[in-house]
Amino acid sequence: MNIDKRLVRKDSLEKLFDILKRNSKTIYAPFTKNGKSTFRDTESFGAISTGYIQTTESAKDIAFPRTEKLLDFSKSKEGMSVKGTDLNDIPDVILWGVRPCDASGIGELSSIFNWDYKDEIYINRLSKVTVFGFSCSKSDEYCFCTSVGGNPGNTAGSDILFTLLGEEGDYLAEIITEKGLAVVDLAQNLFEKTDISGKEKFLAELPVKFSHEDIRLKLDKFFESKEWIEQSLRCLGCGACAYVCPTCACFDIQDEAHGKKGSRVRCWDSCGFSHFTVHTSGYNPRNVQSARWRQRIMHKFSYMPERLSVYGCTGCGRCSRACPVDMNILEHLISIQEVTV
Repeated sequence: MNIDKRLVRKDSLEKLFDILKRNSKTIYAPFTKNGKSTFRDTESFGAISTGYIQTTESAKDIAFPRTEKLLDFSKSKEGMSVKGTDLNDIPDVILWGVRPCDASGIGELSSIFNWDYKDEIYINRLSKVTVFGFSCSKSDEYCFCTSVGGNPGNTAGSDILFTLLGEEGDYLAEIITEKGLAVVDLAQNLFEKTDISGKEKFLAELPVKFSHEDIRLKLDKFFESKEWIEQSLRCLGCGACAYVCPTCACFDIQDEAHGKKGSRVRCWDSCGFSHFTVHTSGYNPRNVQSARWRQRIMHKFSYMPERLSVYGCTGCGRCSRACPVDMNILEHLISIQEVTV
């Protein structure tokens, strides 16, 4: 559908929130505590944070929970019985307040879960999510969405994108999908017709720092480079970068049994962990941290573009903010572009 642009007044956002709650919508929105902003089930509009540049964690666990039951099993004299996840139990969710880099990350994440196998649970969770994106009016030194094909007002992944129109507090609402249109139908009077079309002057200015296409071409000849050792010297292998990333999708599957009953669960994992690629024999093809760091960069900027036609990085900068030893992915990508191979 064509993008429909409407004006939403400053005081209309709270009214929209209340209407959605009256229609039994679960709303996940940013909440800030002790300097950290995370998405949580929100009952009050006043509790929603608005001043953040980026939330501490991404919103990917709305569709890809960090721990998720796949099935229950039980053993008896008659044999083994298995009960899968009831997809009807997945609730409808409004994801309120994501930045464009997070919203666009939904496409990258979905490309992984729809690659050679259609992940039914993920697909159904995402189908129940309506995304309210909010454009960025400011950025920091960690942001680099424009270097990976995005921008502070990118509409990709959002069902409705809100852009703050200066200090007055009104918003330009871009209705992008049928899900977004369904929300407008619930509150027609809050979405006013407008002749405002441009939003660029209200967006953060973020110059391009490197060419992601150049990085991709460079990586084709960069596999054996000693640069990986230099870049990874500080890496602890803690996995913080993967856990805050909106596109990282590594997971493990484990059975948790109690007597004759148990559950099979999927939980987040990371290719940066030392045991991630350990074979049953004990052999580990990535037995040093430089090989694991190389895998992270190659996967996002070489393997995913080649296999899925998307990049595995949205330039949100979370991995650099979260790193306890100041591993800065932007600096590393710039250095890869500058190295002669």
